[in-house]
Amino acid sequence: MTLGAGDVAPDFTLAGAGGETFSLSALRGRKVVLYFYPKDDTSGCTKEAIAFNGLRHAFEEEGATVIGVSADSVQSHDAFREKYDLAIPLASDEKKGAIEAYGVWVEKSMYGRKYFGIERATFLIDGEGKVAQVWRKVKVPGHAEAVLKAVQAL
Repeated sequence: MTLGAGDVAPDFTLAGAGGETFSLSALRGRKVVLYFYPKDDTSGCTKEAIAFNGLRHAFEEEGATVIGVSADSVQSHDAFREKYDLAIPLASDEKKGAIEAYGVWVEKSMYGRKYFGIERATFLIDGEGKVAQVWRKVKVPGHAEAVLKAVQAL
C-alpha cells in the first residue's frame, strides 16, 4: 500500500528516546512531520537529524511536531540524541508496525545484493490526521527546509 496526499495517516504508538511515548492520535490538532530514516549514527541519517533539529523552533512556531522514526532501539536513540545534542523526538519501531503501515519497509539493492530496509521518507500530516504531502527516496541536502516550507503553506 502506498500512502498519498488525502489518505488517513495510520495511527501508531511507539516508545521514544528519553522515555517518551508517541502516538499519532495524541497529536490530533497539530501538524506532524514524520520522517523515517534507516539507522542512527550513519552519515545521511545524522545529517538529516541535525537539519530537522536545527529547524525545530521554526517547526514549533508553525504548530508542527517533528518525529524521526527508525527500527533502532530506544537505547540507540538515546545515545544518538546525546552524541549530537538532538532535541527532536526519535521513536523506536523495532517491530516495524508503523514502518510497514507507512510503506517504507522496501527492498533495496547495494553492490548487487538485495535486502530489505527503511526507505528514507517523510510524511506531512495535517491536524485532522490526513497525509498532506509525502517525500520518498529523500535526498538529505535541503530536505528539512523543503518540509518546513510545506508546513508553512499548510
